[in-house]
Amino acid sequence: MHDALWAPWRMQYLQQLGEDGTLTDFLSHCWDSSSHDQDHHVIHRSEQGLIMLNRHPYASGHLLVALGAAQPRLLDYEPTQRLAFWNLIEYAWELMQTTLNPQGINMGINEGAASGAGLPGHLHAHLVPRWNGDVNFMGAVAGTRVIPASLDDMAALYRG
Repeated sequence: MHDALWAPWRMQYLQQLGEDGTLTDFLSHCWDSSSHDQDHHVIHRSEQGLIMLNRHPYASGHLLVALGAAQPRLLDYEPTQRLAFWNLIEYAWELMQTTLNPQGINMGINEGAASGAGLPGHLHAHLVPRWNGDVNFMGAVAGTRVIPASLDDMAALYRG
């Protein structure tokens, strides 16, 4: 049995945390630097928002959907912006269905730090593909997720 599970890529996540335990606004950074979409694993960009892979996924293919304009709460957006947000969510949902064909999808929005939002100043949605049996002994015994595909491979699959 191993004494440690090495995950050096987690340091990037930890270095992005502010003193209050929340992330710096990486979504605004990605929005403002469209020339780096491939590096940031942006899958789709519209006039108002983007769809990208979550760098620290719950499952392979975990997507984030956000508008370019940062607002902390859903109702802080104008009705036309909320419509654009939901249209992006629907597009991400369709993309996930056609690309990965999961047996289920979890979708959620955490609004505010108390809800678990790591980025409370920039509302975004999570779409997580699910398959029967995708939670295995690693999660139950070690509290560890097993992600079988790299972000680069998953991005190429989505872009295909």
